[in-house]
Amino acid sequence: MSHSIARSAALVALWFASVVPSFAQVAAPADTTHKFENPAGVSPVVKQPWYKGKLVKASIVPAVLITYGALHVNNKGFYTNEQANRDIHKLFPTYRTNLDNILIFAPYAELGLVALAGVESRDDRINTVLVLLKSEAIMLASTFAVKSLVGETRPDGSDNLSFPSGHTAQAFLAASIVHAEFRDKSQWYGVGAYTIATSVAALRMINTKHWQSDVIAGAGFGILSAHLGYLTHRNRWGRKPSLPKGMGFSPSWQTGYTPTGGLAGAPGLRFTWQLH
Repeated sequence: MSHSIARSAALVALWFASVVPSFAQVAAPADTTHKFENPAGVSPVVKQPWYKGKLVKASIVPAVLITYGALHVNNKGFYTNEQANRDIHKLFPTYRTNLDNILIFAPYAELGLVALAGVESRDDRINTVLVLLKSEAIMLASTFAVKSLVGETRPDGSDNLSFPSGHTAQAFLAASIVHAEFRDKSQWYGVGAYTIATSVAALRMINTKHWQSDVIAGAGFGILSAHLGYLTHRNRWGRKPSLPKGMGFSPSWQTGYTPTGGLAGAPGLRFTWQLH
């Protein structure tokens, strides 16, 4: 009988050993209380603090330049406008030129020449022109409004529209657009454009048209206007310009007779439109 008891005990132990792991492998029921909160399993977007936003980053350099200029208006600051003007004309006592009136558009000439050379810009032509026009509107409105409010007299006494420098703002706006459009291809495009803009600022002081505070703040207004033009631009962003389907233009040569009976020709443009 002891053998029967031992055999039964062994069978019970063997059954228990095979059943217990099966219970252990049973998974706990899934938690379905939050199943609709994030159905795709995508991590929620973490909102960056305001000081890491694009607007703040784009405003840092212009804010420093404009603040420096504002603190030195009316011969104030640690290095006054009179001191800077005296030092500049020690180096250039008699030099005068109209080159600053031409160079303000030189960065735009660079933009066009580089594009014609086949270098691909950041954005298509339509978007670049739209950003340019918007930035120009922002720059012109802001600089002329501040000129009227501040009423600082120019170094040559010609009028009271010295602060900030419109020429410098124009040159740095154009340089900023060149830099933004071609910096992915080469940083030297931007370096060349900013060098031209800096030359405009220097010539405005050499020609006794502006104080140091005017040109430094003008550079800030120009850069800020370009940045705002890009940050606020959404129309047609990233789309290539194209005509409607079935519409196109092609060059042509038009021939005809002159009043005297001679044959003459002239280049033209043929417009085609196929209806669908």
